[in-house]
Amino acid sequence: MTLRYLIQKELLQIRRNAFMPKIIFIFPVVIMCVMPWVMNQEVKNIVVDVVDHDRTTLSQQFVHRIEASNYFVFNGQKATYADALEDVEKSRADIIVEIKDGRYLIAANAVNGTKGAIGSGYLSQIVSSDISLASHHTSLTTHLLYNKHQEYKVFMIPALMGILMMMLCGFLPALNIVGEKEMGTIEQINVTPVSKWAFILAKLIPYWVIGLLVLTVCLLLSWAVYGITCQGPLGLVYLLAVLLALFFSSLGLIISNYSDTMQQAMLVMWFFVVCLMLLSGLFTPTRSMPSWAYLTTYVNPMHYFIDAIRTIFVRGGTFQSIAHQVYALLAISAFMGLWAVKSYRKNR
Repeated sequence: MTLRYLIQKELLQIRRNAFMPKIIFIFPVVIMCVMPWVMNQEVKNIVVDVVDHDRTTLSQQFVHRIEASNYFVFNGQKATYADALEDVEKSRADIIVEIKDGRYLIAANAVNGTKGAIGSGYLSQIVSSDISLASHHTSLTTHLLYNKHQEYKVFMIPALMGILMMMLCGFLPALNIVGEKEMGTIEQINVTPVSKWAFILAKLIPYWVIGLLVLTVCLLLSWAVYGITCQGPLGLVYLLAVLLALFFSSLGLIISNYSDTMQQAMLVMWFFVVCLMLLSGLFTPTRSMPSWAYLTTYVNPMHYFIDAIRTIFVRGGTFQSIAHQVYALLAISAFMGLWAVKSYRKNR
């Protein structure tokens, strides 16, 4: 009975807050409708200069393939390599392709190393396929198992749901508790016979409910805006979201227990959130990390969540496919939950 009234109090506080309802509504819309377009790791619009000394059918076919590609912007054919290099030096081109005596020289501007390396890789694939087709008269066939249209949004949208749960169920409860500390209203709760568990659950349950509602909105936006739907059981998506919410709400509670001001809580929470996010494989593969950095993924709940939800969302995996990630998330979240309860002290 006490817990019900405490939850009602929290819901009233959220509703009466001038800022909170707006951020709860706007945040998922921005994350789902804006971020998938801008958080794109694909390299496109690579400006290419071609210096074709051979003028053969094969070399012209190569030029036409560059013109037809969605990844390149054909900047025209230059008479000499020096003319093309001048374009690169003036940032009018990113890559030079020189064709001479049947050989292809690819020179890339590596100021942006990622763009230069990936752009060179794209062109190398075109050159290899052209040479293979010309010499062996064979056709190349690529069979894509998952994400057949190679849409980067399909890869990013499930991970963005994790960011939403992290912000709504981690930041907001922590700031709420520290805000009550600053105003002194939390002392009124501390002098009552309300138990630790009742107080903590009353602080967290409203945000868990809001997080799950926002997750549902994200799934609907994913279907309505992008036509992307979950390929696996939706129940597993909600299970992973609950476990991640438990971890981040516990982390937020721990930080709020050790913080005296909202500024302290925000800075410490932001530090942990950024580290967990960047080391999770959200943007880049974790296998690309140095070995010492890769070891952090074993205790990073965001890594387990992102790996599992992409398995369900993109590949249509079952519980057996993500059992390892679920058990790891459960263990980490349970540990953090117990720490959060132990670290909260009613009498200070």
